[in-house]
Amino acid sequence: MSNLKHKVALVTGSATGIGRACALRFAENGYNVVVNYSRSETEARETLKLVEDCHVKGLLVQADVGSDAAVRDMMQAVDHEFGRLDILVNNAGTTWFIDHKNLDELTEEKWDRILQVNLKGPFFCVRAAVPLLKKAGGGAVVSVSSVAGIGGEGSSIAYAASKGALNTMTKSLARALGPEIRVNAVCPGPVDTRWLRAVMSIDELEARTKGYPMQRPALPEDIADAVFYLATSTSLTTGQCLVVDGGRTM
Repeated sequence: MSNLKHKVALVTGSATGIGRACALRFAENGYNVVVNYSRSETEARETLKLVEDCHVKGLLVQADVGSDAAVRDMMQAVDHEFGRLDILVNNAGTTWFIDHKNLDELTEEKWDRILQVNLKGPFFCVRAAVPLLKKAGGGAVVSVSSVAGIGGEGSSIAYAASKGALNTMTKSLARALGPEIRVNAVCPGPVDTRWLRAVMSIDELEARTKGYPMQRPALPEDIADAVFYLATSTSLTTGQCLVVDGGRTM
């Protein structure tokens, strides 16, 4: 029963980047944290160590969110370890960087994988988490979406489409699960992470964002600020897609 002294947050895809920043934000504020990863075990264990250094309990779970069975197993592990879940952050995502004019490069296999992880994955996670969230007395879901889902830009057409659908699903789930569970999304612009650095240098990233009102790319901690706010610091906000892009889409 001692585990119930702290609320519990699960952050999917929390080995690196935005996911790690979110996991640490919750840990720093007294939440036990479930660190989820698909392939990056070494980095996920580093996140787990950082979480536990905050004097809370961490749980490491490997699961591909695109697998409904794996997601259900993950929620069973959370129930077994903590007996509750208060916050679900859907952060895991994938893409291929494909020029939007190169239609042939966006194969059916790539479409299927992007939609499986970015759209079906959050749905699988929410569906499996609902009993635990209700068991804890209600809770909050925050999905990390993208401004690509608003303006149709981004790493590929399929990625933008997956995030646009995630934004719409956020509203549908907010209607379906209220008032017990709030469901919101954060829509970042360019974020300085390993994921983006794989295709863009820091100089290119800074050049791309210098025309924005805030004149810089987001850091993972900037997105964690918004996620934590929607998860814990408002009781009436639901069905919203909060843009955090330095003013790009005004």
